[in-house]
Amino acid sequence: MANAIRYAAIGFALATSASAQAAGFALIEQSASGMGNAYAGGAAIAEDASTIFFNPAGMTYIEGTQAVGALHLIKLNAEFKNKGSDPAAGFPPAGDEGPNAGNLAFVPNFYFMTALTPAIKVGVGVNAPFGLKTEYDDGWIGRFQAVKSEVKTININPSIAVKVNDQLSLGLGVSAMWTEATLTRQVNRVVAAESDVEIKGDDWGYGFNLGAIYQATTDTRFGVAYRSKVKQELEGEAKFGATLSTKDSDVTASVDLPESFSASVFSRVNDKWDVMGDVTWTRWSRFEELRIKLDNGAPDVFTGENWENTMRYSIGVNYHYSDAIKLRAGLAYDEEAIKDEFRTARIPGNDRKWVALGASYTASPTSKFDIGYTHLFISDAKINAVDEQAPTVNGRVRGDFEGSVDILSLQYTHNL
Repeated sequence: MANAIRYAAIGFALATSASAQAAGFALIEQSASGMGNAYAGGAAIAEDASTIFFNPAGMTYIEGTQAVGALHLIKLNAEFKNKGSDPAAGFPPAGDEGPNAGNLAFVPNFYFMTALTPAIKVGVGVNAPFGLKTEYDDGWIGRFQAVKSEVKTININPSIAVKVNDQLSLGLGVSAMWTEATLTRQVNRVVAAESDVEIKGDDWGYGFNLGAIYQATTDTRFGVAYRSKVKQELEGEAKFGATLSTKDSDVTASVDLPESFSASVFSRVNDKWDVMGDVTWTRWSRFEELRIKLDNGAPDVFTGENWENTMRYSIGVNYHYSDAIKLRAGLAYDEEAIKDEFRTARIPGNDRKWVALGASYTASPTSKFDIGYTHLFISDAKINAVDEQAPTVNGRVRGDFEGSVDILSLQYTHNL
């Protein structure tokens, strides 16, 4: 088990940045089995060991020892339409609009669980609850505000579940989360050629998650799950281009990754159909500002964020085509945390509508394969962003982002 965790963590270090697909820069892509239902009923389904992330109490519904590995391919389209941006000082109103800040990314998940007793199950998940990457062409019109923004996370989440009685199961997990953030932009020197700056930092933070499932009837159960905030004190370095007189500097930044609460239901209607639903609240209002402190005596790098708490709503169905094949579908509406007046080019997100399809194939008593596909319709995001510390020097980015996302998820489940 220790080797499995170590290898999973190495894989995450290579592949945990992505374009966030839930509100803010959260990643809900934590299983392919859930993807096909748009993650409806996530805290109640307890279909496989990925329940460690959604609700650890669900481990009591899984027999024996199980390992789950999943991979999500995510293609973001975020096309900027310039509508009267003000050029930076010293530059004519030209430059590449930076037609697409999106990219292709992949996010892996790994879960392992086993039984200590018939009523007590333990497991561990290795995943990426948060992630972000937007990157523009070096010559785009807003390059003095943002070029590259990237957040990577690795979350190691040991968990335990206890079946209290035939109706009630409880779960608890603890999290150790590594976060790395990278921000780059161009620096407008006005009277000379522009240069560049890169700010990069990382930290480990710690949190916990709780869950409960209540089996109301033979066919219907309810689940609730809470995931705590994780406080990060990022430390790193700011590197300035060789043509700048500013010295490289150590930097620090405080970021609270938000807590969330989910309430779910899962019900087996008959031998062919299951229905499920979920409501999830996330406390993004913790993200009031991004302030980076430099040790070289330069002023703090400051951006007002003023994000809002969000809600996510999802419904889904399963159709049991045969004993081996299950078909899935789901819809979701995911609110964005960013107000129009505070939107920046670094995270140009908006409300999302999910349409999801999936299938599961049980090849043998020990092997199961899942596939899920989702298309996200992202509402057009208006931007009218100016650097509060240097509004003339860095210009104003004014326009719209037109966005969409396609996600393909694959998963293998092995019962030992």
